Amino acid sequence: MYRLTLLVAAFAAAFPAFADADLDALRAELNEMKSSYEARIQSLEQRLQQAEAQAANTPSPAAAEPAQPQETASNRFNPDISLILQGQYANLDDIEHRHISGFFPAGHAHDLSRGFSLGHTELVMSASIDPYFSGYMNLALLDADVSIEEAWFQTTSLGHGVTIKGGRFLSALGYQNTRHPHAWDFADNNLMYRALFGEAYGNDGLQLKWLAPTELFMEFGAEVGRGANFPGTDRNKNGAGSTVLFGHLGGDVGASHSWRAGLSYLQTRASDRDSEIDDLNDVAADTLYSGSSKAWIADFVWKWAPNGNATEQNFKFATEVFSRKEDGDLLCVDNTTPDGGACTGVSDQYKATQSGFYAQGVYQFMPRWRTGYRYDRLDSGAVDFGANHAFLPVSDYSPTRHSLMLDYSPSEFSRLRLQVSQDKSMQNVSENQWFVQYIHSLGSHGAHSF
Repeated sequence: MYRLTLLVAAFAAAFPAFADADLDALRAELNEMKSSYEARIQSLEQRLQQAEAQAANTPSPAAAEPAQPQETASNRFNPDISLILQGQYANLDDIEHRHISGFFPAGHAHDLSRGFSLGHTELVMSASIDPYFSGYMNLALLDADVSIEEAWFQTTSLGHGVTIKGGRFLSALGYQNTRHPHAWDFADNNLMYRALFGEAYGNDGLQLKWLAPTELFMEFGAEVGRGANFPGTDRNKNGAGSTVLFGHLGGDVGASHSWRAGLSYLQTRASDRDSEIDDLNDVAADTLYSGSSKAWIADFVWKWAPNGNATEQNFKFATEVFSRKEDGDLLCVDNTTPDGGACTGVSDQYKATQSGFYAQGVYQFMPRWRTGYRYDRLDSGAVDFGANHAFLPVSDYSPTRHSLMLDYSPSEFSRLRLQVSQDKSMQNVSENQWFVQYIHSLGSHGAHSF
């Protein structure tokens, strides 16, 4: 209103020749506009008062009924799903009972089949559950058998470098242990892991991991679990049946080199752990072991890629060393009849200290092509069978194996591999093994760790 009055005064000053009638007309129009604005303001004020009164008498939606969960993009079931296809042709000698001389057979090993065979097929699913957790599952499919290799949740927002994992998972001990068969650099696993775990050490339990906020990579963790897998057994007890401690250090050396070193410790117990070995009469004998099993594993990995670019050329060296001690009681089940075995059902103290290592190098010499060499060596060590020494052989043999491979990857989703090995893991047996392998990944699959 003030602006309109000024406007009228300005016109009056600028044009003094206007007649009084013209001024009266302008004043009338101004009064009409003023009345119209005042009426509109009063109407808006009344509507605002009515809305406030209605809101005061009406309960809010939150108070009227419980809030219902809303579907958002973060909790829809939209996981990454992949299917890993593996198969091979293996040219092997006709050996009925494959084993590693001087070591009790470990469970959960993928037996080698002669000729054509379908290998380890994996169905993998992973997703973020919400802002606080992620989940992962890996199903192993082999003919009529389906097993849950891993099924776990992991925290994502605890902060301070701390994560907690729970469920069934592959232990973080060592270097090779967390890798599924499709991520191996060779067609089969090293002798060290076959002797220690059969293939890999998995557990049902909890894992606590801490990543230090330092320039040098420093990772420390602990695991407690059921301890049902070899070298332990399922004892059907409350509490933890196994404990794992691990630590890893790593870093970069210039732009082209990186490394990681680790030390791990596993402690578990066995109750009537069943194994079959040949007695002094070369007759298969069942043994039952009850006692402790403790293992140390040291690992080291070195990687090279020109200026950090691994697409054209790269090289990886990896090695692991272990020492295992077992102390308990061993029963050699009576097998004297009808096969004429040596064991008479004696149970006595058993002690063993065994060790071994593997070392391997894999070189990508041009895009899509890699070659690699691996050397395995085990030491059957000092074994004391107690009174069962009269029935069971003590071996001082050191199993070894040399493996050479060449693989070609048409893309990041497929790989073809040729491997030849000279296997001397069984005493008095030298076997030349040939493998032709394929690996194909269908669907989305996350990157592998260092």
